[in-house]
Amino acid sequence: MFSDKWKARLIGVAIAGAAIAIPGAASAGVVVKSTGPSASEYPVGRQVADGSRVVLRAGDRITVLTDRGTSVMEGPGTFRIGEGARPSQRFSRLTRRGARARPRTGAVRGTPVAPETAPARSLWTVNLSVGGPVCLYDMDAIQLWRPAAEGAETYSIVDIASDTALDVTFVGAELVRELDQDVVSIKTDTDYAILSPASGRQAERSTVNVRFVQFDGDYGDSASLAQALLEKGCTEQFALLADTLDEEAS
Repeated sequence: MFSDKWKARLIGVAIAGAAIAIPGAASAGVVVKSTGPSASEYPVGRQVADGSRVVLRAGDRITVLTDRGTSVMEGPGTFRIGEGARPSQRFSRLTRRGARARPRTGAVRGTPVAPETAPARSLWTVNLSVGGPVCLYDMDAIQLWRPAAEGAETYSIVDIASDTALDVTFVGAELVRELDQDVVSIKTDTDYAILSPASGRQAERSTVNVRFVQFDGDYGDSASLAQALLEKGCTEQFALLADTLDEEAS
């Protein structure tokens, strides 16, 4: 369901995340978006010291998360990391406390949420269309998210080792549904296959493989949270965090 460009971006984030060392220094920012002629010098995932100088050329645009907020820098020009950073008003819902907030789901509410009134996707919901590691705080209350509300659709989550399957059905305009684990108990560090619904456009069900990762710790700033997501390999959530804070700061 995702474009080749989006998939390439996630792969790029994964490579960048694997290539950097991630110490716990709060004084380091992390590049979360980078376009233009200097993109190779400031790849996504690179750490940059707070207060360090960045020289950008025409057409460059980079977004850096620091402990002071989000910096969006556009060239040409010379910039200092952290200078003019904007604190996020949305960060509280991206933290561990925000993960406890339950979005409206069919399992909790009887009336489906219409797409135009649906809340923005939470960082802590499982994107059913993208594979890879998924970082979650609470394995007993997993929220599933589908990219589009196309009426009733059934996804299947299969424990690859045991071949045990659990069907999850979205109805109406639901985008989010809580996973009922009475049939399949989700475990960390275990491989699962998610089978999307078949449709007239797609006769066979597409499959993505996921692995649920226990996520711990309270992060006081977005840079630390971004670094932790990269360290765990949760690149799709890292990209969502980047999009959320970049949009807010732009």
